[in-house]
Amino acid sequence: MPCVRPCARVFYPSRISPVYQQFMTDIAVIGGGIAGLSAAIYACRAGRSVVIFEGNMFGGQIVYAGRVENYPGIVSIMGPELADDLRNQAFALGAHSESRHVTGIEVHRDRKIVICGDAEHEFRSIIICTGTESRKLGLKNEELLTGRGVSYCAHCDGSFFKGKTVVIAGGGNTALDDGVYLKELCAKVYIVHRRSEFRGNPVTVKRLERTPNVEFILESEITALLGESELQGVTVRNKKTGATKNIACRGLFVAVGRVPKNNIFLPYVRLDGNGYIETDDEMRTATDGIFAAGDCRRKKLRQLVTAASDGAVAATKALEYLEADLKSAVYS
Repeated sequence: MPCVRPCARVFYPSRISPVYQQFMTDIAVIGGGIAGLSAAIYACRAGRSVVIFEGNMFGGQIVYAGRVENYPGIVSIMGPELADDLRNQAFALGAHSESRHVTGIEVHRDRKIVICGDAEHEFRSIIICTGTESRKLGLKNEELLTGRGVSYCAHCDGSFFKGKTVVIAGGGNTALDDGVYLKELCAKVYIVHRRSEFRGNPVTVKRLERTPNVEFILESEITALLGESELQGVTVRNKKTGATKNIACRGLFVAVGRVPKNNIFLPYVRLDGNGYIETDDEMRTATDGIFAAGDCRRKKLRQLVTAASDGAVAATKALEYLEADLKSAVYS
Protein backbone atom coordinates (compact mmCIF):
# COMPACT_ATOMS: atom_id res chain seq x y z
CA MET A 1 0.00 0.00 0.00
CA PRO A 2 1.43 3.43 -0.87
CA CYS A 3 2.65 5.61 1.97
CA VAL A 4 0.19 8.33 2.98
CA ARG A 5 1.56 11.62 4.32
CA PRO A 6 -1.27 13.39 6.15
CA CYS A 7 -0.82 16.76 7.75
CA ALA A 8 1.00 16.25 11.06
CA ARG A 9 -1.30 18.72 12.77
CA VAL A 10 -4.16 16.21 12.81
CA PHE A 11 -4.74 14.67 16.26
CA TYR A 12 -6.25 11.23 15.89
CA PRO A 13 -8.79 9.79 18.35
CA SER A 14 -7.44 7.56 21.10
CA ARG A 15 -9.37 4.46 19.97
CA ILE A 16 -7.88 4.31 16.49
CA SER A 17 -8.22 0.88 14.93
CA PRO A 18 -4.95 -0.99 14.32
CA VAL A 19 -6.04 -1.46 10.70
CA TYR A 20 -5.66 2.26 10.18
CA GLN A 21 -2.37 2.75 12.03
CA GLN A 22 -0.63 2.64 8.66
CA PHE A 23 -2.24 6.00 7.82
CA MET A 24 -0.58 7.85 10.72
CA THR A 25 2.54 9.84 10.02
CA ASP A 26 5.32 7.38 10.67
CA ILE A 27 8.15 9.30 12.30
CA ALA A 28 8.57 12.58 14.14
CA VAL A 29 12.12 13.87 14.07
CA ILE A 30 12.57 16.44 16.84
CA GLY A 31 15.46 18.68 15.83
CA GLY A 32 16.71 19.69 12.39
CA GLY A 33 20.46 19.41 12.90
CA ILE A 34 22.78 16.97 11.19
CA ALA A 35 21.48 13.95 13.15
CA GLY A 36 17.84 14.87 12.52
CA LEU A 37 18.32 15.54 8.81
CA SER A 38 20.29 12.32 8.41
CA ALA A 39 17.50 10.38 10.11
CA ALA A 40 14.89 12.02 7.89
CA ILE A 41 16.86 11.21 4.73
CA TYR A 42 17.17 7.54 5.64
CA ALA A 43 13.54 7.23 6.68
CA CYS A 44 12.19 9.00 3.59
CA ARG A 45 14.32 6.87 1.29
CA ALA A 46 12.61 3.86 2.84
CA GLY A 47 9.23 5.31 1.88
CA ARG A 48 8.18 6.44 5.34
CA SER A 49 6.36 9.67 6.15
CA VAL A 50 8.45 12.07 8.24
CA VAL A 51 7.89 15.41 9.92
CA ILE A 52 10.88 17.36 11.25
CA PHE A 53 10.20 19.72 14.17
CA GLU A 54 12.68 22.61 14.18
CA GLY A 55 11.83 25.82 16.00
CA ASN A 56 15.02 27.66 15.13
CA MET A 57 17.25 27.05 12.14
CA PHE A 58 17.88 23.87 10.19
CA GLY A 59 21.42 22.57 10.46
CA GLY A 60 21.99 22.96 14.18
CA GLN A 61 25.42 24.10 15.35
CA ILE A 62 26.99 23.66 11.92
CA VAL A 63 25.09 26.72 10.69
CA TYR A 64 27.32 28.84 12.93
CA ALA A 65 30.57 27.19 11.88
CA GLY A 66 32.97 28.50 9.31
CA ARG A 67 34.61 26.17 6.84
CA VAL A 68 34.14 22.44 7.46
CA GLU A 69 37.09 20.28 6.44
CA ASN A 70 36.55 17.06 8.44
CA TYR A 71 33.41 15.65 6.85
CA PRO A 72 34.29 12.50 4.84
CA GLY A 73 34.07 12.90 1.08
CA ILE A 74 33.92 16.70 1.17
CA VAL A 75 37.31 18.42 1.04
CA SER A 76 35.98 21.79 2.16
CA ILE A 77 32.55 23.35 2.56
CA MET A 78 31.03 26.20 4.53
CA GLY A 79 28.87 25.06 7.45
CA PRO A 80 25.67 26.81 6.31
CA GLU A 81 26.11 25.36 2.82
CA LEU A 82 26.36 21.81 4.19
CA ALA A 83 23.27 22.41 6.31
CA ASP A 84 21.33 23.71 3.28
CA ASP A 85 22.36 20.72 1.18
CA LEU A 86 21.16 18.24 3.82
CA ARG A 87 17.92 20.12 4.40
CA ASN A 88 17.17 20.31 0.67
CA GLN A 89 17.95 16.62 0.29
CA ALA A 90 15.55 15.67 3.08
CA PHE A 91 12.77 17.85 1.68
CA ALA A 92 13.31 16.59 -1.86
CA LEU A 93 12.83 13.04 -0.57
CA GLY A 94 9.48 13.98 0.98
CA ALA A 95 10.15 15.14 4.53
CA HIS A 96 7.80 17.78 5.90
CA SER A 97 8.60 20.36 8.55
CA GLU A 98 6.94 22.07 11.50
CA SER A 99 8.56 25.36 12.51
CA ARG A 100 7.57 25.03 16.15
CA HIS A 101 9.32 24.38 19.44
CA VAL A 102 8.49 21.03 21.01
CA THR A 103 7.51 21.38 24.66
CA GLY A 104 6.93 17.73 25.54
CA ILE A 105 5.96 14.25 24.43
CA GLU A 106 3.47 11.63 25.58
CA VAL A 107 3.02 7.94 24.86
CA HIS A 108 -0.41 6.34 24.66
CA ARG A 109 0.03 2.67 23.86
CA ASP A 110 1.42 2.60 20.31
CA ARG A 111 0.77 6.29 19.67
CA LYS A 112 3.51 8.87 20.26
CA ILE A 113 2.33 12.43 20.86
CA VAL A 114 4.55 15.44 20.15
CA ILE A 115 3.37 18.52 22.06
CA CYS A 116 4.04 22.05 20.84
CA GLY A 117 2.46 24.40 23.34
CA ASP A 118 -1.30 23.89 23.00
CA ALA A 119 -1.00 21.78 19.82
CA GLU A 120 -0.61 18.00 19.71
CA HIS A 121 0.73 15.90 16.84
CA GLU A 122 0.49 12.13 16.58
CA PHE A 123 3.09 9.72 15.20
CA ARG A 124 3.99 6.05 15.31
CA SER A 125 7.58 6.69 16.45
CA ILE A 126 9.87 9.53 17.52
CA ILE A 127 13.55 10.26 16.96
CA ILE A 128 14.94 12.89 19.35
CA CYS A 129 17.77 14.96 17.84
CA THR A 130 17.68 18.15 19.91
CA GLY A 131 21.44 18.59 20.27
CA THR A 132 22.65 20.99 22.93
CA GLU A 133 22.44 24.69 23.79
CA SER A 134 25.04 27.22 24.85
CA ARG A 135 26.15 27.15 28.48
CA LYS A 136 25.75 30.49 30.26
CA LEU A 137 28.28 32.18 32.53
CA GLY A 138 25.62 32.67 35.19
CA LEU A 139 26.43 36.32 35.79
CA LYS A 140 24.10 39.09 36.91
CA ASN A 141 22.50 40.89 33.94
CA GLU A 142 23.73 38.21 31.51
CA GLU A 143 20.23 37.59 30.21
CA LEU A 144 19.44 41.32 30.12
CA LEU A 145 22.56 42.09 28.06
CA THR A 146 22.15 39.17 25.68
CA GLY A 147 21.71 40.74 22.27
CA ARG A 148 23.04 44.00 23.69
CA GLY A 149 26.70 43.06 23.62
CA VAL A 150 26.58 39.52 25.00
CA SER A 151 26.47 36.81 22.35
CA TYR A 152 26.87 33.04 22.13
CA CYS A 153 27.67 32.95 18.41
CA ALA A 154 30.61 34.86 16.95
CA HIS A 155 29.74 33.93 13.38
CA CYS A 156 26.19 35.20 13.86
CA ASP A 157 26.96 38.51 15.57
CA GLY A 158 30.63 39.26 14.94
CA SER A 159 29.92 41.71 12.13
CA PHE A 160 28.12 44.01 14.60
CA PHE A 161 31.45 44.65 16.35
CA LYS A 162 33.61 45.56 13.41
CA GLY A 163 36.47 47.81 14.52
CA LYS A 164 35.60 47.42 18.22
CA THR A 165 37.12 45.63 21.21
CA VAL A 166 35.60 42.29 22.18
CA VAL A 167 36.22 39.57 24.75
CA ILE A 168 35.87 35.81 24.27
CA ALA A 169 35.21 33.58 27.29
CA GLY A 170 36.40 30.00 26.86
CA GLY A 171 39.36 27.79 26.12
CA GLY A 172 38.16 25.07 23.73
CA ASN A 173 38.03 24.88 19.97
CA THR A 174 34.90 27.01 19.75
CA ALA A 175 36.53 29.89 21.62
CA LEU A 176 39.71 29.61 19.56
CA ASP A 177 37.82 29.44 16.27
CA ASP A 178 35.84 32.49 17.39
CA GLY A 179 39.16 34.24 17.91
CA VAL A 180 40.33 33.37 14.40
CA TYR A 181 37.11 34.77 12.98
CA LEU A 182 36.88 37.92 15.12
CA LYS A 183 40.51 38.97 14.71
CA GLU A 184 39.70 39.91 11.11
CA LEU A 185 36.78 42.10 12.17
CA CYS A 186 37.63 43.63 15.51
CA ALA A 187 40.26 46.09 16.62
CA LYS A 188 41.18 44.02 19.69
CA VAL A 189 40.27 40.52 20.85
CA TYR A 190 40.84 39.27 24.40
CA ILE A 191 40.46 35.54 25.10
CA VAL A 192 39.83 34.81 28.79
CA HIS A 193 40.36 31.22 29.93
CA ARG A 194 40.21 29.83 33.46
CA ARG A 195 43.08 27.38 32.99
CA SER A 196 46.79 27.91 32.32
CA GLU A 197 46.59 26.21 28.93
CA PHE A 198 43.97 26.04 26.22
CA ARG A 199 42.09 22.79 25.62
CA GLY A 200 41.64 23.47 21.92
CA ASN A 201 43.72 22.79 18.84
CA PRO A 202 47.41 23.68 19.49
CA VAL A 203 47.77 24.78 15.86
CA THR A 204 45.02 27.36 16.33
CA VAL A 205 46.61 28.52 19.59
CA LYS A 206 49.92 29.13 17.81
CA ARG A 207 48.15 30.98 15.05
CA LEU A 208 46.45 33.32 17.51
CA GLU A 209 49.66 33.84 19.49
CA ARG A 210 51.20 35.35 16.37
CA THR A 211 48.27 37.72 15.83
CA PRO A 212 49.02 41.28 17.05
CA ASN A 213 45.43 42.21 17.97
CA VAL A 214 44.73 39.05 20.01
CA GLU A 215 45.65 38.83 23.70
CA PHE A 216 45.34 35.78 25.98
CA ILE A 217 44.27 36.23 29.62
CA LEU A 218 44.85 32.85 31.25
CA GLU A 219 44.05 31.47 34.70
CA SER A 220 41.28 34.05 34.87
CA GLU A 221 37.52 34.26 34.83
CA ILE A 222 34.93 36.90 34.09
CA THR A 223 33.12 37.84 37.28
CA ALA A 224 30.92 40.77 36.24
CA LEU A 225 29.37 42.45 33.23
CA LEU A 226 29.59 46.24 33.07
CA GLY A 227 26.82 48.35 31.59
CA GLU A 228 23.09 48.70 32.14
CA SER A 229 21.34 48.86 28.78
CA GLU A 230 24.38 47.82 26.69
CA LEU A 231 27.61 46.02 27.49
CA GLN A 232 30.42 48.44 28.27
CA GLY A 233 33.01 46.06 29.65
CA VAL A 234 33.77 43.05 31.83
CA THR A 235 35.51 42.46 35.14
CA VAL A 236 38.19 39.76 35.06
CA ARG A 237 39.64 38.07 38.14
CA ASN A 238 42.95 36.23 38.20
CA LYS A 239 42.30 32.88 39.90
CA LYS A 240 45.81 32.60 41.35
CA THR A 241 46.30 36.09 42.75
CA GLY A 242 42.70 37.21 43.19
CA ALA A 243 43.50 40.50 41.45
CA THR A 244 40.70 42.00 39.35
CA LYS A 245 40.68 44.42 36.45
CA ASN A 246 38.08 45.91 34.15
CA ILE A 247 38.34 45.53 30.39
CA ALA A 248 36.40 48.02 28.30
CA CYS A 249 34.67 46.22 25.45
CA ARG A 250 31.51 46.34 23.43
CA GLY A 251 31.12 42.63 22.82
CA LEU A 252 31.42 39.44 24.89
CA PHE A 253 31.29 36.09 23.11
CA VAL A 254 30.60 33.22 25.49
CA ALA A 255 32.09 29.88 24.40
CA VAL A 256 32.25 27.83 27.60
CA GLY A 257 30.58 24.69 26.36
CA ARG A 258 27.13 23.39 25.64
CA VAL A 259 24.47 21.56 27.64
CA PRO A 260 21.62 19.23 26.60
CA LYS A 261 17.97 20.21 26.88
CA ASN A 262 16.25 16.89 27.42
CA ASN A 263 14.06 17.34 30.50
CA ILE A 264 10.97 17.83 28.32
CA PHE A 265 11.22 14.17 27.28
CA LEU A 266 10.93 12.77 30.81
CA PRO A 267 9.75 10.24 31.93
CA TYR A 268 9.97 8.46 28.57
CA VAL A 269 13.78 8.61 28.42
CA ARG A 270 16.49 8.13 31.03
CA LEU A 271 19.07 10.87 31.52
CA ASP A 272 22.62 10.54 32.84
CA GLY A 273 24.08 12.83 35.50
CA ASN A 274 24.82 15.51 32.90
CA GLY A 275 21.37 15.49 31.36
CA TYR A 276 22.20 13.46 28.23
CA ILE A 277 19.79 10.77 27.01
CA GLU A 278 20.90 7.24 27.68
CA THR A 279 20.64 4.95 24.64
CA ASP A 280 22.08 1.67 23.52
CA ASP A 281 24.30 1.37 20.43
CA GLU A 282 21.17 1.22 18.28
CA MET A 283 19.87 4.58 19.54
CA ARG A 284 17.00 3.02 21.49
CA THR A 285 15.83 4.83 24.62
CA ALA A 286 13.95 3.48 27.63
CA THR A 287 10.65 3.56 25.69
CA ASP A 288 9.86 1.38 22.69
CA GLY A 289 9.49 3.44 19.54
CA ILE A 290 11.43 6.41 20.88
CA PHE A 291 15.01 6.85 19.71
CA ALA A 292 17.68 9.50 20.27
CA ALA A 293 20.55 10.54 18.01
CA GLY A 294 23.33 13.08 17.89
CA ASP A 295 24.72 15.37 20.57
CA CYS A 296 21.67 15.04 22.83
CA ARG A 297 22.58 11.47 23.79
CA ARG A 298 25.37 10.18 25.99
CA LYS A 299 28.44 9.52 23.85
CA LYS A 300 32.18 10.15 23.79
CA LEU A 301 32.63 11.90 20.45
CA ARG A 302 30.38 14.71 19.25
CA GLN A 303 31.27 15.50 15.65
CA LEU A 304 29.36 15.98 12.38
CA VAL A 305 30.21 12.50 11.19
CA THR A 306 29.02 10.84 14.41
CA ALA A 307 25.80 12.89 14.37
CA ALA A 308 25.10 11.75 10.80
CA SER A 309 25.89 8.16 11.77
CA ASP A 310 23.59 8.33 14.81
CA GLY A 311 20.76 9.65 12.64
CA ALA A 312 21.18 6.84 10.12
CA VAL A 313 21.19 4.19 12.85
CA ALA A 314 18.18 5.70 14.62
CA ALA A 315 16.17 5.83 11.40
CA THR A 316 17.07 2.25 10.53
CA LYS A 317 15.98 1.01 13.95
CA ALA A 318 12.82 3.11 13.79
CA LEU A 319 11.99 1.44 10.48
CA GLU A 320 12.44 -1.97 12.07
CA TYR A 321 10.19 -0.91 14.95
CA LEU A 322 7.48 0.26 12.53
CA GLU A 323 7.60 -2.99 10.58
CA ALA A 324 7.30 -5.05 13.77
CA ASP A 325 4.50 -2.81 15.04
CA LEU A 326 2.54 -3.18 11.80
CA LYS A 327 2.89 -6.98 11.80
CA SER A 328 1.74 -7.07 15.41
CA ALA A 329 -1.33 -4.96 14.55
CA VAL A 330 -2.22 -7.10 11.54
CA TYR A 331 -1.95 -10.44 13.36
CA SER A 332 -3.32 -9.39 16.73
